[in-house]
Amino acid sequence: MVHCSCGLQAVIRTSWTNRNLNHRFDGFPTFSPTCINFHWWFDPQMYQRSVQIIPSLLRSHNELEAILAMIKEKRLKLMRYLIISWVAFGLYVYCTM
Repeated sequence: MVHCSCGLQAVIRTSWTNRNLNHRFDGFPTFSPTCINFHWWFDPQMYQRSVQIIPSLLRSHNELEAILAMIKEKRLKLMRYLIISWVAFGLYVYCTM
């Protein structure tokens, strides 16, 4: 096990960036200011199938996150319109009495 000077135990992570695609490294679960820039490359052989599947899963995940953000934005917009319509209806009812 790899430990930092602050005593945290490293976990094995995988880089999915284009620069270091599929490279594994020891990193830390929390990004502590004392452990910045601490990592060790750890590159055992990965299964070929996982190398093929994981990047497409990450792209799909990112696309779904973008769709979800768009839906949340539309929901908020519709909620505002609903509240404005309730206020307008309430004013109409109040003014016609």
